[in-house]
Amino acid sequence: MEPFRTLTAVAAPLDRSNVDTDQIIPKQFLKRIERTGYGDFLFFDWRNTPSGDPDPAFELNDPRYTGAQILIAGKNFACGSSREHAAWALSDYGFRAVIAPTFADIFFSNAGKNGIVLVRLSEEQVAELLHNAKTIPGYQLTVSLEEQTVTDIHGFRATFEVDPFRKFCLLEGLDDIGLTLRHAAALDTFEAKHDQAGWLKAK
Repeated sequence: MEPFRTLTAVAAPLDRSNVDTDQIIPKQFLKRIERTGYGDFLFFDWRNTPSGDPDPAFELNDPRYTGAQILIAGKNFACGSSREHAAWALSDYGFRAVIAPTFADIFFSNAGKNGIVLVRLSEEQVAELLHNAKTIPGYQLTVSLEEQTVTDIHGFRATFEVDPFRKFCLLEGLDDIGLTLRHAAALDTFEAKHDQAGWLKAK
């Protein structure tokens, strides 16, 4: 998992509340075994018309937001089912941070384990950021996990809370496997003793 410290990037607006995980990654794409490749199907039903063509009315199809790494959304983002694929799809598409007033609890956990920083700001602050992203060409935000701030060059500044353990893991780029591997030497020692004890018992 790539460490997250400070990110300055284009911010894309998704001015919708209660965006559920079935819209983030529709269920028909959950048959894949890999954890990659889901970005192509992110918001699939919104990004495409019934005929399969890109819908020009959908925000992420707007050329202004090409390469966006920060997503600004409404409250209760990623509600619905607990599928971790939602975090995979956002990450694979290129989003490294999502800003919203509130997030679904299970998604909040899944996102952190996949290197995505979730920033809770007030509804008023999110409304301001959504307005800026819609009206200012090339609008960029800076999300600093180290300082726990969101800023832009137009005078916006906000702070956000983050669990200390989650912050540590994101700063160090540690997912569950990475956390376990930090104790690799101790695990190897335990296994060696366990194997030896089993061999002696067998004698």
